[in-house]
Amino acid sequence: MAYLNENYLKLKAGYLFPEIARRVRAFCDAHPEAAKRLIRCGIGDVTEPLPAAVLAAMHKAVDEMGVRDSFKGYGPEQGYEWLRAAIAQNDYRAHGLDVADDEVFVSDGSKCDCGAILDILGNQNRIAITDPVYPVYVDTNVMAGHTGEADASGAYAGIHYLPCTESNGFIPEPPEIPVDVVYLCSPNNPTGAAARRDQLEAWVAYARRHGSVILFDAAYEAYITQPGIPHSIYEIPGARECAIEFRSFSKNGGFTGVRCAFTVVPKSLQARTRSGDARPLHPLWLRRMTTKFNGVSYIVQRAAEALYSPEGKAQVRSLVDHYMGNARVLVEGAKSAGLKVLGGVNAPYIWVGAPQGVTSWQAFDKILGEANVVITPGSGFGSNGEGWFRVSAFNSRANAEEVARRLQQLRWG
Repeated sequence: MAYLNENYLKLKAGYLFPEIARRVRAFCDAHPEAAKRLIRCGIGDVTEPLPAAVLAAMHKAVDEMGVRDSFKGYGPEQGYEWLRAAIAQNDYRAHGLDVADDEVFVSDGSKCDCGAILDILGNQNRIAITDPVYPVYVDTNVMAGHTGEADASGAYAGIHYLPCTESNGFIPEPPEIPVDVVYLCSPNNPTGAAARRDQLEAWVAYARRHGSVILFDAAYEAYITQPGIPHSIYEIPGARECAIEFRSFSKNGGFTGVRCAFTVVPKSLQARTRSGDARPLHPLWLRRMTTKFNGVSYIVQRAAEALYSPEGKAQVRSLVDHYMGNARVLVEGAKSAGLKVLGGVNAPYIWVGAPQGVTSWQAFDKILGEANVVITPGSGFGSNGEGWFRVSAFNSRANAEEVARRLQQLRWG
């Protein structure tokens, strides 16, 4: 009989979003009339149609695939050169950041890359992860065997947790002890907090001092509205020697169902072998991509390229403005309901404090049962998320306004 990967058995039962789906299903089955009023503000999935520039590019690419002379088979696993060049130029070099075309690797999602990056990092690394946190960072390390068992609070042995609380603005501070790999997400999912330049400077200085690697998730950088908030870790001097950056077209271009993202691995970034030799990570990621991945489809990459056209950029801005408009509506609605509200300024997520004595899951059940709105309980993101819940601004304006109205009608006792 074959043996299984027993690390999967250490995972806490019910990954957050399947558990939400299970509870919503049970509610809808028990209350079919209320189910008709249901508004989903839980999972951060976009709702608005793809930009017109993307549709035009996809139609053109589909037509090309129907002609022998322009048909495309296997493409470069790391992405077509023209898309990598568009990304490096528009997202980095146009802003004075030194990123070469071949340091960009195109993939089918930053969620996938955040897990796959562990393929090139050693099992002996001490991992630092924020609390609360996007669950994928934790679960992929558990699956890879980088942790021990979880305790009663859900914290895994072998992970160093970085507390994010109201007192530090939900932005983690470098720990006093050395760690090898650090996960940072800014603007943050789930809290909506965005790190200031001085806060990222402290992290880069820490990483360079200890030889750490920062895994920087910038999937929501397009939503930054405040001046002075870095859009990329590479805005910080020295970050090319210590950081990998993940970005996605899911939330700026509406690609959640299209699937395209990219990861930047600088050639100057190194990690050490067991014997202490420093080796670059770039060739290892290239080897991993060309071995385990056959690349994003030609049609999808042409769609992503269109986001960098003048029309595409304007349409992306319009999409982002729409969702951030929803965020403002939700923030005002929650505040008018007497709730404590963070986020919604540099990210499409509202981080809401439940009334005193109400747990995250109790808030979830009450809002689902009485307001017929699906939110995300903060405790699902970690122990420091207890007492909070996340509301997503990814929706129509009419739905955002209705959710704001329903929140104000709730009575918490």
